[in-house]
Amino acid sequence: MAFANFWPYGETSFKYPTGRPSDGRLIPDFIAEYANMPFIPPHLQPGYHEYTNGANFASAGAGALVETNQGLGGKCTYELRDISTALLKCCAEVIDLKSQLKYFTEVERLLKQKLGDAEARRLLSNAIYLFSIGSNDYLVPFISNSTMLHKHPVEVYVDMVIGNLTNVVKEIYKKGGRKFGFLNLPPLGCLPVMRALMPGTRDGCVEEAMELVQKHNDALKEVLQKLETQLQGFKYSYTDFYTFITARMKDPSKYGFKEGNIGCCGSGPYRGFQSCGGQRSVKEYELCENVEEYLIFDAAHPTEKAYHQLAMLMWNGDHRVAGPYNLRELYQS
Repeated sequence: MAFANFWPYGETSFKYPTGRPSDGRLIPDFIAEYANMPFIPPHLQPGYHEYTNGANFASAGAGALVETNQGLGGKCTYELRDISTALLKCCAEVIDLKSQLKYFTEVERLLKQKLGDAEARRLLSNAIYLFSIGSNDYLVPFISNSTMLHKHPVEVYVDMVIGNLTNVVKEIYKKGGRKFGFLNLPPLGCLPVMRALMPGTRDGCVEEAMELVQKHNDALKEVLQKLETQLQGFKYSYTDFYTFITARMKDPSKYGFKEGNIGCCGSGPYRGFQSCGGQRSVKEYELCENVEEYLIFDAAHPTEKAYHQLAMLMWNGDHRVAGPYNLRELYQS
C-alpha cells in the first residue's frame, strides 16, 4: 500500500505527486490550515528544519508493527547534525511507527539545542500529536504473502498493534506530550482493494477483516480511556473514522458524492487492483473523469474531498464524532 510519488497522485491540489496516497491534501494539511499554521512538509524533506511549527513523520505503507511492509523500498541513510542541517541522504522506504519515534526523539534534541530545555518542553507540551496507524498492519497480510497475522491468535495480534502504539504514546508523554489525536480504523473489509481480491460475505465486505477492525477499534478506545486515568494531564481526541466512511459508502449522495464503493483510479472490480498510475506490477488502469464525485481515490485511500470532510469533523465536530475533545478544543486548551 506504499508509495504515491507518481501521477495522478496529487493531481487535485498540488498538480504534481507529493507522496501523499490521494489526489490531494490529507488530514494534517487541513488541520494545519485550521490552526493558522504554515504548511508542514515531510520530516525527511531535504532542507526542512522549521520544527517549531511542527513535524510530519508519516510514512505511506507504514504500520505499528515493524514487520508490516518491512523492506519495501530502499535503504535510507541520514544524519541530523543541527537544527539547520536536517537530512543529507535518503531514499524511499517504509518507516514503521517505532522508527518514526526515533525521528521525533532527534527533533526533540534539536529543539532543545535551539530553544533550550524549558522552552522546548513547553513547545512539546502544547503540541498536538496526531496518529493514524494500524490499517496496513491488518491489510497487508490479506493482500501480500505476509504470514504475520496467521502466526498469532487474532487477540494477540491486535494486542501487538495496540501495544506498539501505546508504547509510542507513553514515550511522547515522557518527553512532555499531553495532547493527542487518534483515528480508529475504517471498514477495511469494504475497501475496493479487499472487495476486488477476496469474496465478500457481508454486504460485499470481507468478514475476517471487519472482525479485526472491530477488535482493534474496541481495544484502542479502551486503552485511551485507561491512559486518561493513568497519565496526569493526558488529553485526547478520538475520531470515529469507521462510521465516517461507512455512512458515505452506504449513502454517498447525502454527503456530496456519487460513488462510495468504487475507486476513482485503478483497475479490476471496484477499481480495487493497485494499478493507479501504472507504476506497479499492473500497468493498465482507469481514471475517473471527476474525482469530486468519489469517496475513494485508489484501491484503499479516500479522496481529498473525503479527507477535507473528515478533517473538519476532527477539528470542530461534536463529541459523538470526535471526543472527549475535538482538535480545536485541544488546540485552544
